[in-house]
Amino acid sequence: MRLLSLFIFIVTLAFSINAVKASPVDTYEFQDEVTKIRFQALTKELRCPKCQNQNLADSNSPIAADLRKELYELLQQGKADIEIVNFMVDRYGEFVLYRPRVSSLTYVLWFGPAVLILLGFIVVIVIVRRKPVAQKDLVLSKEQQDKLNNFLNDK
Repeated sequence: MRLLSLFIFIVTLAFSINAVKASPVDTYEFQDEVTKIRFQALTKELRCPKCQNQNLADSNSPIAADLRKELYELLQQGKADIEIVNFMVDRYGEFVLYRPRVSSLTYVLWFGPAVLILLGFIVVIVIVRRKPVAQKDLVLSKEQQDKLNNFLNDK
């Protein structure tokens, strides 16, 4: 009985420790529905600088919480989406964007896959259109035919 009580205590303690670690959910009050939708769209469009592949909406890191708060404040100040994105890029670099802007630094990122697919099609077309092997090249010489016959007869 005492062992059972100890087990229940340990399990309860383990669950209570995990409950303390749970991150709070951000709650913001918006002046209208449009601002709320803009906030949601921007948090999904901007990447967390700490997390490798999570947007601000999905990340639980402290920096993401700070950026969500900063985003909320910028929206409350009446900033346009492009102003907010430019602010975030100036502060954290192009990494913060899920869809980087087209620039001389990102040409390979944007156009590289299309160029590789085009090159692949060209290679396939060249291989398919190559001159077929002539029938005379397929005929064995007398010496080759004798070697083949000897090899087949030995088996």
